[in-house]
Amino acid sequence: MDLKIKAVSPKIGKEIPLPFYATPGSAAMDLHACLDEAVTIPAGGRRPIPTGIAIALPSADYVALVYARSGLAVKLGVAPANCVGVIDSDYRGEILVGLQNSGESDFTVRPGDRIAQLMITPVVRASLQMVDELDGTARGAGGFGSTGT
Repeated sequence: MDLKIKAVSPKIGKEIPLPFYATPGSAAMDLHACLDEAVTIPAGGRRPIPTGIAIALPSADYVALVYARSGLAVKLGVAPANCVGVIDSDYRGEILVGLQNSGESDFTVRPGDRIAQLMITPVVRASLQMVDELDGTARGAGGFGSTGT
């Protein structure tokens, strides 16, 4: 699949890298902060961080998903504020990552820092069917903690 990427900042491909897969087995590409200067996100705060790019998915059969980088999220408490960002196939604006700092210390994002991951995945559009009853399962309606800890 080809993904069209447009630089919306002149820094892209020069000072700020294009998204890239860090390893041959990576499922998602790293996104970088496209900033003129460092931005500090206070503990408990959040800030939109520009990436300097826009994308064009080839069709409505695909979606781009913005996920946390596990090192930032687990070690420092810095992750996308909306958990997973959804980039619809018809969106053509700049990708912004709303980072939230749930850590105990302020966190500084510097120009070019890897801030999130971008995954491209197929979309399945469901046809809704109203029913009076759902098919039964062994679990049934058991929710939070119903399968143990």
